[in-house]
Amino acid sequence: MKDKITKHSVQLFKEKGFSETSIQDIVDSLEVTKGTFYYYFKSKEELLMDIHERYIDDLLERQRKIIHKEQTAAKTITDIIGLLIGDIQFHQADGVIYLREMRNLSPENTKKIKAKRSKFRQVIEQVLEDGRKNGEFRQDLQPKMISFAVLGVTNWTYNWVDVEGEISLDELAKMYADFVLYGVHN
Repeated sequence: MKDKITKHSVQLFKEKGFSETSIQDIVDSLEVTKGTFYYYFKSKEELLMDIHERYIDDLLERQRKIIHKEQTAAKTITDIIGLLIGDIQFHQADGVIYLREMRNLSPENTKKIKAKRSKFRQVIEQVLEDGRKNGEFRQDLQPKMISFAVLGVTNWTYNWVDVEGEISLDELAKMYADFVLYGVHN
């Protein structure tokens, strides 16, 4: 039931927004009582935090698997971009909530999620730094700024991509990786 509550809440939050969705809306969509909701979550904010933690913890685990492969830094960055873009197909609503609704977390919870987000970004930065050091990337590369660029490009995709569109998510991930790694020069 906890997973059902979470799944329905994610859809409602995506459609209506966190602030505009009440606990009553959630329980009505599931045809259960508020008591059922409160059995699993103390508050709507605790539910939102659960959604955020579940999402970022899953991304961190999948990123960890990518960086432990024996491959070039460029391939690792490409795989991380593929992870973020590919995630849209199966977790688009979760991604939208994760990116849009953090502002509704308490300062304490925001700090916890920001620390995990920062960890994800720092891994990207380290891969870029490693690629710079081993000569795979330009020496004047600024890994910190490029890591923010990778996240900026990929994160915004949740807001506009059509998973049934003319370009597959795999193709889009490859386009983004090419753009990040090689720019637009001939």
